[in-house]
Amino acid sequence: MGVINVTPDSFSGDGINLNVDLAVNKAIEYEKYGCHIIDIGGESTRPSITYNNTSTTSLEIEEERVIPAIEAISKAVSIPISVDTYKASIAEKAIQAGASLVNDVWGFKKDSAMASVVIEHKVPVVLMHNQNHTFYADLVNDIVNQLEELKNNAIKAGVSESNIILDPGIGFGKTVNQNIELFRSLERLQDLNSPILIGSSRKSTIGKILNLPADDRIEGTAATVVISILKGVDLVRVHDVKEIIRVVKMTDAIVRT
Repeated sequence: MGVINVTPDSFSGDGINLNVDLAVNKAIEYEKYGCHIIDIGGESTRPSITYNNTSTTSLEIEEERVIPAIEAISKAVSIPISVDTYKASIAEKAIQAGASLVNDVWGFKKDSAMASVVIEHKVPVVLMHNQNHTFYADLVNDIVNQLEELKNNAIKAGVSESNIILDPGIGFGKTVNQNIELFRSLERLQDLNSPILIGSSRKSTIGKILNLPADDRIEGTAATVVISILKGVDLVRVHDVKEIIRVVKMTDAIVRT
């Protein structure tokens, strides 16, 4: 899954704001490199903004950023488009514009109407573990149990189990050490019997360990991707698509063929 942030304030430094042509060109490049899904987001979800409620992105601004980009990209590439939003109204318009997957970093917890959108359009959804604190009784067990709860709640609401993808939320409500512990135990997520997505690309954990800025974390990202694949993860969400696809292909050739 290749990331395209149509924002001016992306934590990773790759936000392209309202430049639709640049977004389209990036999507075309991603497809050429072998990317399977394009993930488009119009609001920064970095923890410093998300947990402190300091986002200045209104529904109107997010729509203005996301919808034209999805409309244009859907005409330029043949691979699926995901919309990175936790807002049902944005997801609805994004699907109408050409998106075929919803990536909800709050797993329906911020907007309960999101389930209805996913059900109505019969699209896959990523449900991510997220919380606004770093307190756990037992880190891995708590995350597994909470992901299972997100999944079960979605199924009870009417979402098809086959349309559910789970994400343990690297960097969200977790310290550096907790993120590392989670990586060491990713195989536990196989117990959930759903595809697993990992979004570790350019995350602050990598930056803090390597003392590097967001736009210089390719190697650190690559290490987390390899570990994720070895632990059975199905999808990786990344910014540096060209380089990481090579890492994925080589790792898959060793462990999955």
